[in-house]
Amino acid sequence: MIAATALTASVSVLALPAAPAVADSGECTFGGKEYKGRPWALQRVNLDELWASATGKGVRVAVIDTGVDTQNPQLKDAVEVSAGANFLPPKDDKGEKIADRGNAHGTTDTVGHGTRVAGIIAARKDEENTGFVGLAPEAKIIPIKQNDAEGHGDSNDLAKAIDHAVQQRADVINISQDTEKALADDSALAVAVKKALDKKIVVVASAGNDGLGGNQKATYPASYDGVLAVAASDRNNERAVFSQSGDTVGVAAPGVDMISTVPKGGHCSDNGTSFSAPYVAGVAALLKQHHKDWTAAQIVAQIEQTAERSIPGHDNRVGWGVVDPVKAVTEIADPKNPIESPRPDRADTNVEPPDLAAVHFGETADERNSRLATYAAVGAVVIVVALAGAAVAVRDARRRRTRVGRGA
Repeated sequence: MIAATALTASVSVLALPAAPAVADSGECTFGGKEYKGRPWALQRVNLDELWASATGKGVRVAVIDTGVDTQNPQLKDAVEVSAGANFLPPKDDKGEKIADRGNAHGTTDTVGHGTRVAGIIAARKDEENTGFVGLAPEAKIIPIKQNDAEGHGDSNDLAKAIDHAVQQRADVINISQDTEKALADDSALAVAVKKALDKKIVVVASAGNDGLGGNQKATYPASYDGVLAVAASDRNNERAVFSQSGDTVGVAAPGVDMISTVPKGGHCSDNGTSFSAPYVAGVAALLKQHHKDWTAAQIVAQIEQTAERSIPGHDNRVGWGVVDPVKAVTEIADPKNPIESPRPDRADTNVEPPDLAAVHFGETADERNSRLATYAAVGAVVIVVALAGAAVAVRDARRRRTRVGRGA
């Protein structure tokens, strides 16, 4: 039983301020530049192999956030406007009008947070203009506006938003926001989450960004039983410095320098577990396409079982590992008898944990030491070249650290 001191709690969106990777000015401009290349978080996935199995067609993903702007060309056909809703209150606690409330369908987003989240899940292909695309490019987004940059949304509003997603028969719900205030099992939020899970709806939530120094704390709804809590990983498949750890973390997913769609058009980069969660929600949508009868626990189990592990068993930093979209969708032992338990370390299941996956998308410490030793052994001319290359690497590393650390 979760001890509680209040029936409601403020809920915060979980992005970290970051300099965009697409604008030289350092500002994210809505309706601005398009990202021409393929973002690193998609480069780690064989998209042709992934989409040969599923594209998310016929699957509906509710994005409970700051709204989803439909003016971005990659989202125009992805958003199911008629199913959307707006649960942001018209006035704040002081009785003042909330300027960012927007329309009744949840398709206005002055923050850009929800639009980014939706793009990572289901942005349509636009190969002539950008290499960015959603992991489930034929899924439908149900836009549900429930919060804003000032945090006017609370846990009761979030519960109402979840109930709306259930009523609209969503297959997956993405919640890239949280509260640190513990709420009782009979609170509106806890009841709404359980209702969604009972309807076989997969609920994916961000683990939180207050993880500097290995900080561990429970956040909700991520910490509720049955919810897939997602931490953030970096290019090396390691915990991003800001990502919160804990025994409730299910898996990790890319959450650093995440390119996605922004209001009015174009793309920007951002950091946070806010953008790790939709990466996993997209994978859940792909699984739901062919396994609609699976329970939420079975979908979660498949994602956890196929994640790329660095240690045997559960790791509080990255859960069961970094999500592997292709393995999750293609490596299903027996579709008629899916995995029942999302916790393969428990004694009440015969499920064996998967083998360790030694996957690196960056330079390890040993590789770096070996490289530097090689440079030291070559002639003066090569040393000069090497030093110049090292200077560029250091500069880029500093830029990345600056972007990740700001606001964490």
